[in-house]
Amino acid sequence: MIPTCKGPDPDTRKPRLVLPEGACDAHCHVFGPGDVFPYAEDRAYTPPDSPYEGLVKLHGILGISRAVIVHASCHGSDMTVTLDGIARSEGRMRGVAVVEQGVTDAGLARLHAGGIRGVRFNFVKHLGGMPDMAHFRRVLAQAEALGWHVVLHLDAQDIVPLADTISAIRIPFIIDHMARVKAKDGTGQPAFRQLQELMRNPLAWVKISGPERVSSAGAPFRDAVPFAQALLAAAPDRCLWGTDWPHPNIAGDMPNDGDLVDLLGEMVQGDEALLRQVVVANPDRLYWP
Repeated sequence: MIPTCKGPDPDTRKPRLVLPEGACDAHCHVFGPGDVFPYAEDRAYTPPDSPYEGLVKLHGILGISRAVIVHASCHGSDMTVTLDGIARSEGRMRGVAVVEQGVTDAGLARLHAGGIRGVRFNFVKHLGGMPDMAHFRRVLAQAEALGWHVVLHLDAQDIVPLADTISAIRIPFIIDHMARVKAKDGTGQPAFRQLQELMRNPLAWVKISGPERVSSAGAPFRDAVPFAQALLAAAPDRCLWGTDWPHPNIAGDMPNDGDLVDLLGEMVQGDEALLRQVVVANPDRLYWP
C-alpha cells in the first residue's frame, strides 16, 4: 500500500512580515491534479492534489512574486507537471528537475529551455535512500555544461559520512532544509557542525527552509531558528528560503505558511538588508542571472 500524506493548511494566514518586491519562494512543489498529471506508479507516497492554481493563490497571500518549483519524487522523472507550472508563470518561476537513468544532453537541454536550472537527488531513506552514484556523477558532469546546480536532500545522520562525496562536487550544490538536523540535538551536533564546515566551500548553498522538519518542539517551530541564524551568519550570500508548500510527508504539526514567513523574520532578526538578500538577491544569482 502506498501511504497518503497530509495536505497543507488550507487557511493561510496573512503574515505580519512584508516581503520585499521580487521575493522568491525558492522551494515549493506542484502536485497534480492526478487526473491530468499522474503520480508515478513506484512513488513512496501519494500527496493530496496541490496544483499550480493553489501555489499561485498561496503566493498572493504571502506577498511572493517568484518561485522555484522543485520537482518531487511522487511524480517520478516525468517533468510535465513542473514544466507546465513554469510555462504558465510567464518567467516568474524556475524549476529543479529529477532525471532518469541515461538522460541525454539533448534531454537536459530541453529541460533548460523549459526553465529548469538544477537537478535534485534524494538521499533520504524513506524516499529510496542513496541514488546510483554512477548516475549521480554522470548527471553532475552534464549539469556543469549547462551552468546548473545540484540540490541534495539528505537525512541529518548522512551528512557526515557523505562529506567527502559532497566536497568533491564541482558545481554549486544546495543542501535542502538545513540538512534536516534535529533541533533537540543542539547546534553542536556533529551533523550541524559538518554542515557549517561545508558552508566554508564557496560552492555550498543551504536552504533555511523546513523548520517543521528540524523542530523537536512542534509548532511554531522556534527551536529551528538558531540553526537558521547560524547558517545566515556563516554564509548570508548563499542561503535561500522557501515555504516547502504543500509540505509533503509531515508527521507532526502541519505549518501555516503565513506563520513560516513570520518565522523567517525571526531568522533574519529584523535585518531588512539580509531579508532582501535571502529572498531576492540570492535567488537572482542562481535562477535569473
